[in-house]
Order: sequence, then C-alpha cells, then structure tokens
Amino acid sequence: MTAAASARSILTQLHEVMASRMHVQGKLDRVVEIIGETLDSEVCSIYLLRDGMLELFATRGLNQAAVHVTRLAMGEGLSGTIADRIETLNLAEAKAHPDFLYRPETGEEKFNSFAGVPIVHRERAVGTLCVQHVDPRRYEDVEIEALQTTAMVLSELIANAGLVDDEAARGLTVEQTGPALLTGLTLVKGVACGDAVFHQPRVTIDQIVAEDTEAERQRVYRAFDRMREQIDKMTAQAEFGVGGELEEVLQTYRMFAYDEGWARRINSAIDSGLTAEAAIERVQQHTRMRMREIDDPLLANRMHDLEDLANRLLRIVSGQLGTAATQGLRRDTILIARNLGPAELLEYDRRRLKGVLLEEGSLTAHVVIVARAMGVPVLGRVRGLRGVVNDGDTILLDADRASATVRPAQPMAEDFAARMAASRRKQAAYVELRDVEPFSRDGQRVQVMMNAGLRDDMPSLALTGADGIGLFRTEFQFLVSATLPQRDRQTRLYRDVLDTAGDKPVIFRTVDIGGDKAVPYLRPGAAELDENPAMGWRALRLALEREGLLKAQARALLEAAAGRPLNVMFPMVSEPWEFDAAKAVFEDQLRFLRLQKKALPDQIRYGAMLEVPALAEVLDQLAPRLSFLSIGTNDLTQFLFAADRANPKLAERYDWLSISIMRFLNRIVKATVRYPVDLGVCGEMGGRRLEALALLGLGIRRLSISPASVGPIKELVRKVDLPEIEEAMAGFIHSPPADLRSALKAWADEREIETD
Repeated sequence: MTAAASARSILTQLHEVMASRMHVQGKLDRVVEIIGETLDSEVCSIYLLRDGMLELFATRGLNQAAVHVTRLAMGEGLSGTIADRIETLNLAEAKAHPDFLYRPETGEEKFNSFAGVPIVHRERAVGTLCVQHVDPRRYEDVEIEALQTTAMVLSELIANAGLVDDEAARGLTVEQTGPALLTGLTLVKGVACGDAVFHQPRVTIDQIVAEDTEAERQRVYRAFDRMREQIDKMTAQAEFGVGGELEEVLQTYRMFAYDEGWARRINSAIDSGLTAEAAIERVQQHTRMRMREIDDPLLANRMHDLEDLANRLLRIVSGQLGTAATQGLRRDTILIARNLGPAELLEYDRRRLKGVLLEEGSLTAHVVIVARAMGVPVLGRVRGLRGVVNDGDTILLDADRASATVRPAQPMAEDFAARMAASRRKQAAYVELRDVEPFSRDGQRVQVMMNAGLRDDMPSLALTGADGIGLFRTEFQFLVSATLPQRDRQTRLYRDVLDTAGDKPVIFRTVDIGGDKAVPYLRPGAAELDENPAMGWRALRLALEREGLLKAQARALLEAAAGRPLNVMFPMVSEPWEFDAAKAVFEDQLRFLRLQKKALPDQIRYGAMLEVPALAEVLDQLAPRLSFLSIGTNDLTQFLFAADRANPKLAERYDWLSISIMRFLNRIVKATVRYPVDLGVCGEMGGRRLEALALLGLGIRRLSISPASVGPIKELVRKVDLPEIEEAMAGFIHSPPADLRSALKAWADEREIETD
C-alpha cells in the first residue's frame, strides 16, 4: 500500500471514529488499532502532553496496565526526545539509541524496531505517535510518511476533543504562559508598552481533511501559478537584473518556486486526504525537521528560503494575505517580526505602533534608521521570539536596557507604568521649552537642531522648537522606494520640506546609499561586492561614479530652493577633491538652470560630513572652501576603532566618551577655529546628555539630534556654564582620568546637572 493510500485509509476511519458518540478513551483505543492494523504494526502507542509530561494515553501491543501510568519528561526516552526536538525517529534497534529508556511496566522489552513522529499543533509538540516491531528493521519511507500525515490530523482531533491541557492544545509551553524576560540588541532606544501583534499573522488552518481531493489539488495549482508569477515579476524587473547577492537570492527563490519535487510532495499529501492548506503545512513540518538536522549555515539558509516560500504559498491558498498593517492596529502595539523593511514599517499607524521586536536586525539596517526617525524603540536579535510570544500578550519593552518582559506580573507592570509616567512628565516639561532659546548660563547661544529624513518628520520641527534641520537624510526616499525616485518626486519632497521649515535652515545631505545601505536598483556587479560595506562603494563615492544620480538630485534641490537659501552637505568625504567634484556637479546644474531662465536659490552654502578620519588630516586645505562642517559621530566611531556597529559583540564595546574620541574631536575643533566654518555634530552622540555635555566642553556649538532629544538637550544647555565645562574638558584631555565617563558624570553631579 502506498503512503497516500495508507494515510487515506487511516483518515477515513479516524474521521468516522471522531464523529461517533464513543467516549474519549474509546476513541483513542480505536485510533491505535486502526493505525496498527493499517500499517501491519505489532505496537502502536499515543503519548500526549499533560501537566508538562508525556503520558501514555493509548496503546495496541503494550501492557494496558501502563496506560495513564507511564509518564516521560520532555527529552526523556525516545518519545520524549521526539517531542522535545520535534523530529522523527526510525530505528532498527531502539535499544542502541543513546536516549533509549526502558519502562518495565510497558512490557516492550521484546520489541526491537521503533518509529515515532511528533504530534504537532501550532508549531508545538503536544504528543507522539509511535509504532514498534519485534523484528529489527527500519520502517519504509511510505510508512513514515503515513505516520506523519496521521499525526498531523490527530493533532487537530486531539486538541478539539480536549485530550491535552488547554495550553498544550493552543500550542503553548510553560514558557509561553508565565512571565518571560527576553534580551537582545538595542537598535533604537526607548521604552514602550503594548500588546504583541505579529507582522505576518499566523495562518489558521480550519479544515484538515479534504472533502474533494481534486478540488484541493486545483487550489494548490492555482496558488503555485500565482506565487510563481510573483517571483517571476520580481526577477524580471530591470532594476534587479544587475547581478549581486539580491539577484542570487531571487534566483534561489525562483528555483524553489519551480521545484517539481516540492510540488509532488504537496500533491502526495493531498492524495492522502488532506486539504491544500494542511498539505502545505504537512510538507513544511517535514522541512522544519530537516532544518534542525542541518549544520551547514549556507544550506540552512536555503532551507529558510524554502520555508519563507512555503509561508507565501500557504497565505495565497488560504486567502489570508497581507500583514498586520493592512488589517490595521486596534490597540497600542509592540510589533513582532523576523525582520522588516523600511517601507513595511512606514505602513503602520504611528499612533498605535509603540515598539518593535525583531528576531534578526542590525544597527545599520534600513528599518532601524527609519524607526529612529519615527521615535519607535526597537530591540533586535531576540532569540526564540515566536516560541515565547503569543498574539495579544502584553509586552513591556525597555530597549534602553536591551530587554522586554512578556506577560509581566502585576507588580512589574505597575513599576513599569510608573517609570513611563515619570518619563511622560519629564517630556511634558521639555515641551514647555519649545519656544525657549537654548542660551547657556553664561549667555552663549547654542544651536539645537534636529535630524529628519521623511516628510512626516517635519511637524516635529514646530513641536520641539528646534532651530532647524541640521541633517535631512535624503536617502530615506531612496531606501523606501522600490525604484529609483524620479527627479520630480525628489523636487516635490525637498520643496515640501523647505515650505514646512519656513525661515528655519535645512541642511540637505546628498544621498548616502550603497554599501551597508544597499538598494536593489543600484546593486553593484558580483565583482564589485563589498566584503566590508560600511567602508565600501557608498555615499559620495557611488554618487560621483553614477553622475546621473547626483545630477538629478542637484537639479531637484536647486529647483526646490528657488527664491530661498540652500544648504547642501556631501557625505563621507575622504579628500578635498571629492568635495570639489561634488560641488562642480551642482555648479554645472546651476549654470544650466540659469541658461533656462529658471528661478534659482538666493544663496547656496556647501558643507561636508566628517566621518572618515583621513579628512581630519587635510582640514587646512578643505576648511577654506567650506561654509559648514558636520561631524558624523556614528560612522566616525566605527572607523576610528575598526569596529563594525552591526556586530553585536562590538556594538557597545567602544565608548563615545573614550579619551581617544575626545582628543580626535578636540583636534578637529582646533583645526577649524581659524576659518569661518560653522562646525557641528550630527548623530546619536549629541542627543545623549552626558555626551552632549562633553561636546559643549570641546567647543561644539551646533548639535543636530533626533526630535525626541531636542527638549532634553535644550534644558541641559540652559544649566551649563560653558567656560567652566571647557576648562574641565581641557583638563580631562590633558590628564585623562581612568574613566572619563565617571569623571564627567561626577563633575555634573556636583553642579546638579542631570545627565541621564
């Protein structure tokens, strides 16, 4: 008998048994008889999870006295191993397996061969289904497949019949029902509280057994056709066809989408009597089991690709398409996802989206840049996230401490609420400073500006009372777009930004993409791929090579700024000639527009980002050509320390208040003081109170920071006597303390200046 015929025969009989008026134990006793007879097995046993233990619920061939007596812990014995690892065992000699455990009350000493499969419900093992023979032999593949299909159907029947604990039936472990602490990597700081919502909600399979096999097969065929059209459309787009890693990924997806072996396995599962959804899930369970056995990272990634594709197919065939964003958020939400793209994050209602937890993610990911601009805290690299969090669970996200508490106990929730209330009160106090200019105690004016990158960021300018936009990241429009933004779209964005800013200045940084901010439509060829993208072909280097890209942006900025001042800043300048070359592109476009009798900006100020340490050595050459210079502390730090910010082991290793950074920044201040250059800092460093205090002490008088940091930094400036902190920092730099951070904090504490 084939696997499909065996499974179909079992399914038919099981359906009749479960529809009968027989009591629960009688149904289970009949189930093991059906499976044993159909597979010609001397023993068939069902273990179910109850009170955290696997309990023998029914058996054919073992001692009946062991039923409801024999119990195994998860991971104990062969059945416990199957349930714990969610894997299949097929053994000719069961006693030779290291996890074999003999229980004398079962009378199983005479049986040698053993095969068992997990009974899985909602990605959790709720039991095991096992068969045994006296003769030593490995079970045929058709027998194993029949067992696996049967176990899948049993999972729903068992759960619906109330045969296991309610929590186990819902696919929940002990770890999923009580309070749980998750840790990860802080990607965007902040605290938030909300209910868990999965970016891609789990697909619910309501029907396991098919009523019309041919109809289910046609549903799968149509779903395959639609999925393949989607993949073909992606791979056929011109902007993707330029080689590189992205094309390789898409080609792998296309290979899996057209894999006849995968399609045959799903068809075989349908032949056994499963619905289209159940058949896809059945094959997906088999894939997950294989993934657990793979040590090769490359092959494991390929299996992950296949599972992602299976999820896509399952959503298509079930009609459960879209993400939580398309369904709309109904309450304060902590979003759960493996990973997110920047455009996907922007689809969510900002009023409801309070925080994000990611299984993956890095400090330089596009979504992190956007989340920081949105003021949404993000915790990444959270292991086992989907295994711990349930939809609707309350989550206390403390990205400041790189942790999140799931299903908190009442006292913990109350303490967290008190912290958030105190934070809100402090924020309310900062709001009162909106119209207050940040003069220091000794009467010096410090510019406190904000960073932006989206049209939706602009209202924060009025809400915070920032002095202007010290860094408008024009690349955001490129990162969230599927295709290269056309010049007219860029012009509209830049004009809207300037209109909203009014009389306040806006510094536009030209596009910083490529390298670690890769976009699909500008991927390099395979021979040009960067091993270290942060230091690779990106930002101004890429823009100067792709002159059309920079020309289009220059024209858009010049046209948008007609009749008003324009501030342009070039990123990642390493040598003066790069600045000159970029400025020349703008000047050429300016001449073109002048010939066309177009309206022009009243004034153009050109500046540079100092992110590459080499630029500090040639400031005597470059400074006379600059109107302003902005120190980009994020990239500068990783370049100084040769420390990739995306590496979690290095992300928090090097302190912004290390003496090496302070001395480097001090050199820059001294090198530019003789020139009429407006020197500032833009980056996270300037938005932290203690770090900002150090920058003020070095002589920095312009800070561009996140909107949320504007109020706290304005308050800080008003409490500081600048000559006094300059004197203190000069002493620290000349005679460094063992811990500059602690020394500076002690200095601030003595003067009752809050630095947290």
